[in-house]
Amino acid sequence: MADTFDDDDLTVTADTTAADVEDWDSLSHIRLVVAIEREFGIKFSNAEIEGLQNVGDLVRAIEAKQGA
Repeated sequence: MADTFDDDDLTVTADTTAADVEDWDSLSHIRLVVAIEREFGIKFSNAEIEGLQNVGDLVRAIEAKQGA
C-alpha cells in the first residue's frame, strides 16, 4: 500500500478505509487492486471489489482467494 500511495509513512489497520488515506481515490484504488492481484496471483470480480469496506475486508478477501 505504501508503494501504491507513494507514502513510506503510511500506517494502516484492519479498520482503515479509503477515507482515512489522503491519496486513496478511485484511480489509486484500481492501482491497488491491480497490484494486489499481480502480487498474489489472484483476480477479484467487480462485485468483490465493491464489497470491500476496509483493509480488513481486503485482507480476508486475499486470504480466501489463496485458500488460507
